[in-house]
Amino acid sequence: MDDQARDLLIFAIIGIVAGFLASFVVGGSGIVRYLITGIIGAFVGGYLFKAMGINLGIGNELLSQIVTAAIGAIIVVLLARLIA
Repeated sequence: MDDQARDLLIFAIIGIVAGFLASFVVGGSGIVRYLITGIIGAFVGGYLFKAMGINLGIGNELLSQIVTAAIGAIIVVLLARLIA
């Protein structure tokens, strides 16, 4: 497996895990929903944390990315519910 395919697989796994974690807070189910919510959440969480200068201080980079994506996914779902 080349590096690009591996990176996409890791990104998808982070998205699924983050979406799953976010579903505990805001509800929802289904692996496709977890993936979509988690991936969008990764972008939103990463952007917001960087713009606000927030560093979670988690020593493990993968865990930090999952937590950031989960927080972003929660924000995305709550905003979507607010708009709808």
